[in-house]
Amino acid sequence: MYVEKLPWKWTAFCVAVYLVMVGRLGVDALPEDLGLWLGVSAAFLLVLVPCVAVPLSKRIYHRIRVDPAAGVLRVGRERIALADVDPRSVQDARVPGRPDALQQGQPRLVGGGWAVPMGMDSVTITTRQGQALTIATHDRGALLEALRRATAAGG
Repeated sequence: MYVEKLPWKWTAFCVAVYLVMVGRLGVDALPEDLGLWLGVSAAFLLVLVPCVAVPLSKRIYHRIRVDPAAGVLRVGRERIALADVDPRSVQDARVPGRPDALQQGQPRLVGGGWAVPMGMDSVTITTRQGQALTIATHDRGALLEALRRATAAGG
């Protein structure tokens, strides 16, 4: 089984900074200025939310699991049967300098996101029915190797 590990250090850092700032403010303001402390803490949230939104989005829409035992490729909210993945397109994507897949029309981004996030690479493979699928990944080589093994074992 292959599970892609997504980075969490940025999210942990941002949440830690937020908690330190709110805690430091609370030491100075509480219990006399509870309303002010709550207001400023909420204002700090307006800074925190955009800082952690992209990593959380990546975790929801672009986490990858290749499970040959179950015969499933899971990307975000979607499941694709490994039997439906064309092994030739996986091999073609592994060759440097070749296009990822022979695309018929616009490839569909798998997982539920709108686009490939910054900091991530993408892999385009095709199904046996000819549909091009784009998968956002942090480790292109490991994903393609896991797909190669899983599709070779299954078909």
